[in-house]
Amino acid sequence: MLLLALAGCGGGARPVGYENLTPKVGALEFTHLTVDVSHSRGELLGVLERNNPGRKISVPPVDYTRQETFIVAAGPRSSTGYALRVLRVEQKGGNVVVTVHEHTPSLGEPVQPGVTYPFLLLALDSEKPVHLKWPGRP
Repeated sequence: MLLLALAGCGGGARPVGYENLTPKVGALEFTHLTVDVSHSRGELLGVLERNNPGRKISVPPVDYTRQETFIVAAGPRSSTGYALRVLRVEQKGGNVVVTVHEHTPSLGEPVQPGVTYPFLLLALDSEKPVHLKWPGRP
């Protein structure tokens, strides 16, 4: 399913199409904050294997002739209540800006304790430099 980021596209920014590949790679464990752009299947596989040693990695098909992959991982979290969500993907000037939000559970939210590793893997319809915008994160 191809998604198009449309929200907040003023000021000369234009939406960039993307596909969320996160469900297709399964549960991975990024033990630290990770942000990476890959321009080939080999590059992506290298990033995933370095961050998940000993795990079987399944890389979904991506047309690297017109796309690049972008991964952002939050690192370990203390419960199932944490998740990363794409707010928008837009081209601004010569760059693609991916804006994400991290959902953090409130005290009354029913979550399961235990270490989780929220991340996003996106296939972007672009080959321009990618920048991450993560409001609330330094």
